Amino acid sequence: MSNKLLNVLMLGVLAAPGVALAEDASPFSANIGFTTDYIFRGISQTSTNPAIQGGVDYAHPAGFYAGVWGSNVSWIADSGAVASGSVTLELDTYFGFRNKLDNGFNYDFGFIRYNYPGDYTAAAGFEKADTDEIYGAIGYQWITAKYSYGLGKFLTVPGASGTNYFEINASVPLEAAGVTLGAHVGKQTYKGAAADANANSPTYTDYKLSVTKDIKGYVFGLAYTDTNATPFYTYAAKGGDWARGTAVLSVTHSF
Repeated sequence: MSNKLLNVLMLGVLAAPGVALAEDASPFSANIGFTTDYIFRGISQTSTNPAIQGGVDYAHPAGFYAGVWGSNVSWIADSGAVASGSVTLELDTYFGFRNKLDNGFNYDFGFIRYNYPGDYTAAAGFEKADTDEIYGAIGYQWITAKYSYGLGKFLTVPGASGTNYFEINASVPLEAAGVTLGAHVGKQTYKGAAADANANSPTYTDYKLSVTKDIKGYVFGLAYTDTNATPFYTYAAKGGDWARGTAVLSVTHSF
């Protein structure tokens, strides 16, 4: 219980309004949110349970940005297969460069590290969950294509350099209704001997449809997500199939 309380307090500090400077021109911003299930690339990271999330970002007018973002998680410990111990926090650090062009195109490329601090030991055949990725994206108006490339082990899978995720995202604002419609499809492809040797392939495709509405600075969202994943992501003791189709409610506030 003390670890969970510490994680919630840490996320609260990350997203506290006081982190952002009072001046309108401040390059710093912060956000805090709640979701009924933390879904990452179609897979529940909280064993289908709710999550509190938040982060702090720096954005330079020239296009450089950096930030930190965190959420409570439970998938490492709840799997009962990849590790033993306590892991209840994901804390991501990232930086990159992005810009919008006059012709309607935009681009974004950078580096992200998924950190999982905690007192835990990886089981035989697995490694610590900390993962490094580089990514690049190009968009035009309301549609974006993004490619992420793993630099080594990937979310406990050893020797997985080259594991990648390709996604296409669409975000269409309906100004008359005051809502934004979203659509997403992505494919997570695992590389390496450890992934290839698994009886249930960890490679899968995920899909998502969403709608969001901004009400006085609070963005409320409803999304439905599903995958074609194998039983690799099914753990009967904790939430069952973490890759199953599910509806998620969320609210986010930025400062």
